[in-house]
Formats: sequence, structure tokens, C-alpha cells
Amino acid sequence: MCAMQKNQTPCYYGEYLDLNRFLDTQNPVSGQYQENEAHDEMLFIIVHQAYELWFKQVLHELRSIIVLFSAPELDEKNYGKIIQRLDRVIKIQKVLNDQISILETMTPLDFLDFRDYLIPASGFQSLQFKEIEILLGLKMKYRINFDKKSFYNRLNEKDRTYLMDLEEQPSLFDLIETWLARMPFLENDNFSFVSSYQTALDEMIKRDLDIVSKVDYLSDKDREFQVNDLKKTREQFEALFDQNTFDQLVNDGSVRMNRQSLLAAIFINLYRDEPAFQQPYQLLEKLTDIDELFTQWRHRHTVMVHRMIGAKIGTGGSSGHDYLSKTTQNNRFFRELFNISTFLIPRSELPDLPKKLKNEMGFNH
Repeated sequence: MCAMQKNQTPCYYGEYLDLNRFLDTQNPVSGQYQENEAHDEMLFIIVHQAYELWFKQVLHELRSIIVLFSAPELDEKNYGKIIQRLDRVIKIQKVLNDQISILETMTPLDFLDFRDYLIPASGFQSLQFKEIEILLGLKMKYRINFDKKSFYNRLNEKDRTYLMDLEEQPSLFDLIETWLARMPFLENDNFSFVSSYQTALDEMIKRDLDIVSKVDYLSDKDREFQVNDLKKTREQFEALFDQNTFDQLVNDGSVRMNRQSLLAAIFINLYRDEPAFQQPYQLLEKLTDIDELFTQWRHRHTVMVHRMIGAKIGTGGSSGHDYLSKTTQNNRFFRELFNISTFLIPRSELPDLPKKLKNEMGFNH
């Protein structure tokens, strides 16, 4: 069956994509200063332009997701849409990671043919990448010290003002935290997840301590180590059940997410097979994937920069490889979602949900 034409004016491929203008935007600077332009500068430009195009699509997806989460209540019909768009971001991130392999076909000597003509241009000045970081939740106060001093210094006033205004708006992290805090199943008429979970944890650790104390194949040193390890595990868990202890973790920067939201995320992970939690669990997993892939991208970028410039200073004035190494682990978005694994217990240890609550979380509800 033929497609029905709805446009009044015929659409031509090159005009639709604006290729005449788009393909005329690769302008190596090396040719302005030397007789022959550096051959690999074209590759360098195209790879970074491709990055910016994909950044534009990532922003397109993130902004739409933020709009949906900004509603007073998240419409359940939008779960599938949000998960699909997060998955698209993940697929794009994998392409971004693969692009580094293309850039690595350029050798350090090839890069030196034009590198000094780029100063002070730098990835620091990628407005779109900074916007992605801010929208995901990496705001100024969570950056390393060099970033705090240099984040806006290398931008023009227009871009600086735009990002500073963006910092004042709720990020996806903020909205996810609020969404989790609204989760209605933590406390019900005859069921408290927190108290049931705490009881299950106490029994599990008590049983593990009893086993460690009775087994005869452990040396005294090994037994002492395992007992201390179980006590540390208990201390980590106890922070969940004591608001003052938890607040101390927030104050020292160990945790960003509030206690209520973190407990809700743990509840979703533990009971993810319940119909009401299947899509929320997938959503949290997609956010974790996005964080992991950006961390991988930072790491690959760090290794590539080390390979290209060694210990030299970056064109933007940073310490190059050393600076990028520090940001790889520090500049994370959803660290709390990774740390949930600390608080998981085996399915066999999970408190049974009351029948009424299971019905409310089921498809019949």
C-alpha cells in the first residue's frame, strides 16, 4: 500500500536535512596557520560535532521526561513512555562510547599537528554536556573543587547565565526523589515496611553471627574479621532506621537522597516482582544504566586523553588526565541507586506482604 502524501510541497532529502549548510561547517583552523591543514583535524571536528548532535537528542529526551515528572502526580500511563525514552538515551550513550574508538585512530603525533591551534577551546565549553549534567542532578555544589572554580569561567556570559539559571530548577534527581517520597505502600493499616524490614535484617544478621561463632573451620582471626564485618553491615543498615544518623550522612555528603525516598527505592527493589513495582523498578534500573554509561564514557575519555597528551596540561587549562580521573568517580548522578545493593536481603528473608496490600499492588487493583 502506497504512503499518502500529506505535504503540499515535495520534500527533498538534502533540503530536509539542510545538508548544504550542515556539511559546510567543518572548518579546520590549522590551514589558517600552515601551508597544509592537518589531515586528522577533520576527524577531530566531525567526531565532536557528532557528540553535540547526540547531546542535543539526549537533552530532547531528558527535557520531555522532566516535564512528565514535574506533574503533581505521575500519570501511570507515562511509565512506558519514560522508560522508552530513558532506554533511547542509553542506546545513544553506547554510540558515544563507541565513537571514542574512531577518535583513537588518530595518533598523538597526528593530534600535535593541530592541538596548539585549539587553545583555549576545550570540552569545558560544551554547553550541551554541562546542561545534561545539571539536568541529571550534577549541580555546582556536588562538583570537585577545580570544577567549582572553573565550571563557568570558560564560558561566555550568555552561556554562563543560562546554566546558572538552570541550576535553580529541579533536576531529574530532585524529581525522582520527590516521586519516590510519594510512594504509598511503605506504611499501611496493618503493615509497616520499615519495621518489618528492620526485624528481618536483625534476624538475618543474628543468625549469621550465630553461624560464624559456631563453625569450627575458622581461625580466631578469621572469625573476628567476619564478626566485625557483620557488625559494620548492621551499622550501615541502622542508618536507615535512625533519622539523626541518616542526617549525619547527608550533612557529610555521603548521601544525597532523603531517607523516605531511599527506603521507597529499597522497597521497590525488594518487591520488584509485584505488578505495581515492575515499571518503577525498570525506571530506576534505567537511571542506574545511564549513570554507569556516563562513568564508562568519562573513564574511556580519560584513558584516551592520557594516551594522546600524556601528562600535559589540557587545552582548557585543567591538569588534563589527572583532572579527568578525579571526575570519573566523583561526577555521578544516582549513586544512591547503586548503593541500594548494600541494603538488599535474599528473597527468602523478605517479610510477607499482607493479602490486602498484595491485592492493592496487583493488576486486579
